[in-house]
Amino acid sequence: MNALLRGFCMAGASALAAACAVGPDYHRPQFDATAGYKESGDWKPSEPNDVLSRGPWWKIFNDAVLDDLEAQIDISNQNVKAAEAAFEQSRALVAQARAGFWPTIAANLGLQRQGQPGGTTNSAGILTSTTRTENTYTAGVSANWDIDIWGRIRRTAESNVASAQASSAALAAARLSAQGELAIDYFELRAQDQLEKLLEDTVVAETLSLKITESRYKFGVAARADVVTAETQLLSSQAQQVNAKIQRAILEHAVAVLIGKQPAEFSLAASAMRSDVPTVPAGVPSTLLERRPDVAEAERKMAAANAQIGVAKAGYFPDLTLTGRDQYTSTAFSSLIRNSNRIWAAGPTLAQTVFDGGLVRAQVRGARASYEGTVDSYRQTVLASFQQVEDEIVTLRVLEQEGAIEDETVKKAREAEALTLNQYKAGTVPYSSVITAQTTRLSAEETALQVLSSRLQASVALIEALGGGWDASMATAK
Repeated sequence: MNALLRGFCMAGASALAAACAVGPDYHRPQFDATAGYKESGDWKPSEPNDVLSRGPWWKIFNDAVLDDLEAQIDISNQNVKAAEAAFEQSRALVAQARAGFWPTIAANLGLQRQGQPGGTTNSAGILTSTTRTENTYTAGVSANWDIDIWGRIRRTAESNVASAQASSAALAAARLSAQGELAIDYFELRAQDQLEKLLEDTVVAETLSLKITESRYKFGVAARADVVTAETQLLSSQAQQVNAKIQRAILEHAVAVLIGKQPAEFSLAASAMRSDVPTVPAGVPSTLLERRPDVAEAERKMAAANAQIGVAKAGYFPDLTLTGRDQYTSTAFSSLIRNSNRIWAAGPTLAQTVFDGGLVRAQVRGARASYEGTVDSYRQTVLASFQQVEDEIVTLRVLEQEGAIEDETVKKAREAEALTLNQYKAGTVPYSSVITAQTTRLSAEETALQVLSSRLQASVALIEALGGGWDASMATAK
């Protein structure tokens, strides 16, 4: 039995040594990236170049609450967990494909009880029919080895490895997307906290204005219309204050779902919003091809599709299979393992499809078309990644300029409001001027807050567009 297995393995190894893999070898398509980003201009990021290699990207915001929330993405986010399951499935497919390189060996031990018709003649010469029963025992091993002469199994394994690497990149993309969405929702929520504080201060200021107006009306130096106008303005601000709670609650619910919790069991205490906006440099476009997981996923899908062309082409060639069997058969179990009861067989089988109605040719054509489709998808993904980075750079650059203007506008609007209120107290301007000044100041502060919120969100979006510190070398199939 051992000699049979040794001969079987030697024959298979000799066949594999002479084997080749049909189909094209994979080469990544060239993509000529520009030397720099169009929208960078003289915009100066606030962080050093190695910021994304020093740990989790959200650490640059120095927010302990955000750090704690982001840490829960890997643990509880359902989309990330689904992507992890898909990656594990792809790794299992790699193991399945690699198992095809080895022979399949099976052992068997059997018992079969069978009856055979017979007859006997008695003393009177009468034939009596009987049934003779006996047990048959079998034991042995069998082996089957599909010799990969044309590389069908190798190309299949190559395709599955590339697909697993694509799944690894897809997992990274899902994780980065969830992290980015969480950070954006978090900063929007903090902007709502700041808006509520702003409206609270506005209500306090307008309550004071109403008291001043009522006092002036009491002493006959202001009209009843001024009091009604002040009351209307105060009620309007109070309504805005109540309405602001809606969006905050919606954002809080969104954050809860992102970290895998029911909204009913999650709450986030109000906190002040940061006033500075950390940003990262975009680098050069050519590095983006290695830093974005979605680009890496598209590139690995190309490699997988390319290998499938070889799998399809192998259908043109005959299959070589080595089979072997070594078995003992006996009617007595005690004497089963004897040379006299041994039956063995070993040999190759060459099978070639003579006519398939053009099936293989169609499969090759389909595999080539699938590969071309992945090339187009890859190029589109790269173009979209460049677009996203350019979009976020110009957004940050322009919003930074707008933010400086809005901050100055708020400063002047506050000054104008204070001067107008003093003039009203002195009786030199009507109350409508106070209302106008207050409305202008509130509008300016809301706009400035919105610009700051947009800048923080754009900073997160730029980091996400740059891959969040991920690198293509992190994609694995092991």
